[in-house]
Amino acid sequence: MPDYYIRKQTLTNAERFTTPKLKELEEVILGAEEKLFALEYNLFCELRDRLASQVVRIQKSATAIAGLDVLVSLAVVAEQNRFVRPSINEKGVIDIKGGRHPVVEKMMRDALFVANDTYLDNHQNRISVITGPNMAGKSTYMRQVALITLMAQIGSFVPADSANIGICDRIFTRVGASDDLASGQSTFMVEMTEVAGILRNATKNSLLILDEIGRGTSTFDGLSIAWAVVEYISNSKTLGAKTLFATHYHELTELEGTISGVNNYCIAVKELGDEIVFLRKIIRGGADRSYGIQVAKLAGVPETVIARAKELAEELSDADITVRSREVARAGVPAGKKVPRLDEVDLKQMTLFDTVKEDDILKELQELELSAMTPIDALNTLYRLQNTLKNRWQ
Repeated sequence: MPDYYIRKQTLTNAERFTTPKLKELEEVILGAEEKLFALEYNLFCELRDRLASQVVRIQKSATAIAGLDVLVSLAVVAEQNRFVRPSINEKGVIDIKGGRHPVVEKMMRDALFVANDTYLDNHQNRISVITGPNMAGKSTYMRQVALITLMAQIGSFVPADSANIGICDRIFTRVGASDDLASGQSTFMVEMTEVAGILRNATKNSLLILDEIGRGTSTFDGLSIAWAVVEYISNSKTLGAKTLFATHYHELTELEGTISGVNNYCIAVKELGDEIVFLRKIIRGGADRSYGIQVAKLAGVPETVIARAKELAEELSDADITVRSREVARAGVPAGKKVPRLDEVDLKQMTLFDTVKEDDILKELQELELSAMTPIDALNTLYRLQNTLKNRWQ
């Protein structure tokens, strides 16, 4: 063995040797990882100390870059989607010509987005009551007004042909349906909680977007709540905020002309027999139908259900409360008189049990000549009338 070999271990049939150079390599390899961690931590501490001395300059640079990134992004979006520069006013006027929803328009690749105009102010155009069928575009229209207002106030161009936007201190929205079952709150409770927060925190300079207030309870309760909310908002002494109010309670259209600042708008719909075509255009005036049965048909509800719903709708239309609501609204026209609440007016709610036509059966019973009938004829007649009633209720 070379003289620089150092015996390390003797075994039964072998011997192990090492060398000074191998010993050095062993120490280097075994200590490399520990030295690596120590060196990495030292470099980290050095970098940290250098950054700490420049933190103010770095934060200013990051803020400038972030702001520049936002402005460049808004500019690119505006150029790609034909946005226009809005005017800003302090008179509380929101005047939008050809407004569009920036997200919905982007998603509609195979269809043309229908633009709509909007005009709100703090005087005779404070509240727009919007009626029309489901899926016609009421929610899209209201949200696009809120988005355009928000985009204008952050310095962005807006999706419209032209826009003159008044400064709003806040934008409040009550849209969609949700619940909080974990804390025991139903959909209607959540809705009322949000409405309460809006009415308590909004000011005359706020923009309110309210969609289907009062729909989670009975017709009369819901209509009464929606009616009272519109009255509260329209009163400049209590609130007087600019509001878009979408509803299926057509009775609220009677408030135009009786409450200052309330105007009716609706979604244009074209009827083709039993079919409907949504034109997506906001026009002046109120809708007198919601076309709910037609929408249910489009959704694929079985034809037997649709047919029965049409029969019930014809019967229930006789108990329509629109006429009574018109009387309630007009009752508040004389100066100094308060508009009576719905529960102060004699309104009788029709039940579904009133809708079955039994007059023909009663008439037949009255016209029967029992003295001329045999027992078997009487039983057969009774059996037939009983089956007729059963079939009507199936």
